[in-house]
Amino acid sequence: MTNKPTQQKDELVVKFVGDSGDGMQLIGTFFSDASALAGNDLATFPDFPAEIRAPHNTIPGVSGFQVHIGQSKIYTPGDLCDVLIAMNPASLKSNLKWAKVGATLIVNESTFDDDAIAKAGYTTNPLTDESLSNYHLVAAPITSLTKKACEEFGIDLKTVDRSKNMFALGMLCFITGRGMEHIFHLFDKKFVEKPKIKEINKTVFRAGYNYAETAEVVESVINVPAAAAALEKGRYRNVTGNVATAWGLLAAAEKSGRPLFLGSYPITPATEILIELALHKSLGARVFQAEDEIAGICSAIGASFAGAMACTTTSGPGLSLKSEAMGLAVMTELPLVIVNVQRAGPSTGIPTKSEQSDLNQALFGRNGEAPLVVMAASSPADCFYAAFEASRISMETMTPVILLTDGYIGFGSELFRIPKMADLPQIHPPIAAANDPNYKPYNRDANLVRQWAIPGTEGLRHRIGGLEKEDGKGNVSSDPLNHQKMVNLRRDKVLKIADRIPLQDVIGEEKGDLLVVSWGGTKGATLSAVQGMQAQGKKISLAHFTNIMPLPKNTEQVLSNFKKVIVPELNDGQFVNYLRMKFPHIKLEQYNKVQGLPFTVSELTEQFTKIMEGK
Repeated sequence: MTNKPTQQKDELVVKFVGDSGDGMQLIGTFFSDASALAGNDLATFPDFPAEIRAPHNTIPGVSGFQVHIGQSKIYTPGDLCDVLIAMNPASLKSNLKWAKVGATLIVNESTFDDDAIAKAGYTTNPLTDESLSNYHLVAAPITSLTKKACEEFGIDLKTVDRSKNMFALGMLCFITGRGMEHIFHLFDKKFVEKPKIKEINKTVFRAGYNYAETAEVVESVINVPAAAAALEKGRYRNVTGNVATAWGLLAAAEKSGRPLFLGSYPITPATEILIELALHKSLGARVFQAEDEIAGICSAIGASFAGAMACTTTSGPGLSLKSEAMGLAVMTELPLVIVNVQRAGPSTGIPTKSEQSDLNQALFGRNGEAPLVVMAASSPADCFYAAFEASRISMETMTPVILLTDGYIGFGSELFRIPKMADLPQIHPPIAAANDPNYKPYNRDANLVRQWAIPGTEGLRHRIGGLEKEDGKGNVSSDPLNHQKMVNLRRDKVLKIADRIPLQDVIGEEKGDLLVVSWGGTKGATLSAVQGMQAQGKKISLAHFTNIMPLPKNTEQVLSNFKKVIVPELNDGQFVNYLRMKFPHIKLEQYNKVQGLPFTVSELTEQFTKIMEGK
């Protein structure tokens, strides 16, 4: 126990920033996992540069990791941070704007030499020129103290330098009232095959912890009590959206009885789905790392034809390359899940930054009349359920489905209550029976769904390919009336999926002054803003959309129940224009941000207030 006074907080936002290679993502993850073990809910947001290795001590090379912990449910990684750990001048320069006035700044003063200060764009040393007087500055010679702590190990200077992040983590854990036991437990798991590295990290961490305990500049401890009472009982895991997506696909494969096949090409920020699925061959997953995006989706279509639960994963530029093959999946009416982890564009854009700018491409980006289902996940944990549902719809309706996530939730993490497989619904693909005398490849049931004829099943031989099919028999046909009929059937099959999805719900009153309409990864920010204003007595509600094509059947009614409707998006207005196209008589306001950054709760609250006040 410490003699320093303790501040109790309901929630805390911490941001770790330093050079690429300083290990900010690693210690951010350790702190997040330790907070989860301590009983806090959390949400995280890694923020790293697109450059593989930017010049040392420069602003373009700064890498960050933000975590928001709390007693109650946490929906976002937070707006401004309460604690900022800055490992060099460039990281302090580029991230001070994200710290609250009065925030605690843990700074590695060992790196503040004249050259590094100048590279960061400072004209004077910010640690001594009084420019940080509005903050609680904890400047420590972290690098030199790390070197001293490592003397007993006789290691090289490079290894010593790589360990300084653990000194900063030790300081943070003392300042935030975290003990050593959870961190050491995580070290034991992480470095189980590297016992010397484990002992070095423990020693350096302990040195940082003890320094913060004895340093006069650390005036108090910030404590966020456990939130265990607010969490539903179960087994929890701090999971990223990409890992949750992979798990959702695995669960759907098990519930459908179909083997899972992923054909994909590595691309930021979707690659981790490919990596995660490659770890699960024991669960029947088959992963093919293709030579390009086109080969990835075409291999998945082939696997789908062969009877697998097939999927392909990509980001915006890759989705463009897959567009022709998506049309093939539409024409052949084969199940296929296409996961698009959106990033800032156009072209290669900003690979590590997030946007919602691929919605138009998902809805309309194919030649011909090629409708397919479009869905969007709303949070890292929701990626599991969205991937499962996308797979279910795809297989049960023999229709390609695009699942939109984004870099913000794909890389971000939150606590995920792992469901029991017995609690997930069964998936029933319409597999044709052998030697069915009434079988025709394009016969349809009441939902216009054709059967899935697995190759090798006796009596089910049929033609397949990208040319137009004759209704029922599936022979190649250029007949104009048949083409019109088949186009209509494929369209109506997708539209009828609206009968199989839930009605759109509203968070708050079903009628009121303002309805906020959001979709995808903006849910955390929009929900937090709306709930904050509801607590002030404002007549504001939220409709957050998961199903985009087709829209829920009650969408028009939901939009019509409010005096004003606003649609905030991380693009230039793609969903709002889609809604205007569907419901031209409903007036819709919009609020757009295209900066490669997520919405903050404060900016949304300000905008919603202006709309309600007629400004």
